[in-house]
Amino acid sequence: MKIGSVKNLIFDLGGVIIDLHVEKTKKAFASLGGKSIADVQELLARSPVFSEYEKGLLSDREFRNSVRNLLQTDASDAEIDVAWNAMLGDIPYDRIELLKRLRDDYQLFLLSNTNNIHLVCFNEIIKSTCGSLSLNPYFDKAYYSHLIKMRKPDMEIYNLVLSENNLLPHETLFLDDNVSNLEGAAQTGIQTFHVRYPEMIFSLFHESKI
Repeated sequence: MKIGSVKNLIFDLGGVIIDLHVEKTKKAFASLGGKSIADVQELLARSPVFSEYEKGLLSDREFRNSVRNLLQTDASDAEIDVAWNAMLGDIPYDRIELLKRLRDDYQLFLLSNTNNIHLVCFNEIIKSTCGSLSLNPYFDKAYYSHLIKMRKPDMEIYNLVLSENNLLPHETLFLDDNVSNLEGAAQTGIQTFHVRYPEMIFSLFHESKI
């Protein structure tokens, strides 16, 4: 199951380990704001709120208020959280089993652009999947952007993972569904793999789904 000289694996979370449905959040936001999905798409692309929240520069309260202002809605905190979390899908148990097997041969790390509202939600998802309180036990270390005040694809976040764990870039493989994140990692010398759909991780390691 080893891949050449690779000794370390860095996994993205959304679209790799957890199913991601961004369109569901866009649709939910459109409903809250009485807008079209195209309008919401433009607002999301234009606003710095979401990247700032992922870098831990906004509190949950500030994020929700920013979303209210952006959508011009008086939606409650709970309604905003439900809409924001709508993009988070399942964490199939076979992916957890794969991570457990991979730890026999590799050091495993999680590197996710995320935020506190999502972290609370996907911790509940993993609890319902296999009883764990978080994904942390399945990795040597988990890095969440809002907790370390950095986000992909900035090079500093990849260098942090490398330096803190004494990893050699050419012995490290980063798996992500976002090409720009892969390009950022590649600038540090890290090997990369584009996960176009989650099941690709099984074929990469010559594994069959359970």
